[in-house]
Amino acid sequence: MSDGALQTPASRDGNAAIRVAAGIRDAIEHGDLAPGSRLRQEEIAERFGASRVPVREALKALEAEGLVTLVANAGAWVSRLTLSECEEVYQTRERLEPLLLRYSAPRLTPSDLDQLEGLATEMTVHDDVGEFLRLDRAFHMLSYSRADTLMLGDLVERLWNATQPYRRAYTMLADADTRRIMHDEHHLIVVALRDGDVEGAERTVASHIRRTRRLLARHPEVFSPG
Repeated sequence: MSDGALQTPASRDGNAAIRVAAGIRDAIEHGDLAPGSRLRQEEIAERFGASRVPVREALKALEAEGLVTLVANAGAWVSRLTLSECEEVYQTRERLEPLLLRYSAPRLTPSDLDQLEGLATEMTVHDDVGEFLRLDRAFHMLSYSRADTLMLGDLVERLWNATQPYRRAYTMLADADTRRIMHDEHHLIVVALRDGDVEGAERTVASHIRRTRRLLARHPEVFSPG
């Protein structure tokens, strides 16, 4: 684990396990810890000034989120998908996220829709991959945020976590035309939601996810061990 992979918070106040989990999560989301990276408890404990107990709790929490894989008596790694596994996750997302949007759409407020439009516009002016991914996630999670579901919302969030490194790879692989279509789809989702066209918004979300899956399938090298 490189010195820059995990940033040590300036303060040790608060719950140590939450603090450690947040640091690891941030490193994964920003691409500092690649899929398959080994997470050594002693290194994490030293970096965060924490004991082994909160480190273990943090890793278990991240496993529940789908970001970390724990193997009994072996250790912990940043979760990694094979190409076929990634296709399965994306096909699941293609079907579940339109349904989650259907639950959420009628409850989205005018303020929510204004925020979605602002996020869609802001994404078009960012060249930084990390910032784009942050805005993109904020956009989609906001669009789903009004859904009152028993398990669907949590499941979708876990699927997003599992594909986080591959969303980054897709963004870096996308050419100018693909990026333009991506931005257009964000705006189309907002327009459909404003018009009360939930089915149109669902179709656009499904197409949005499908495009990512198809591009990643053309780049199997993304799934090779680093």
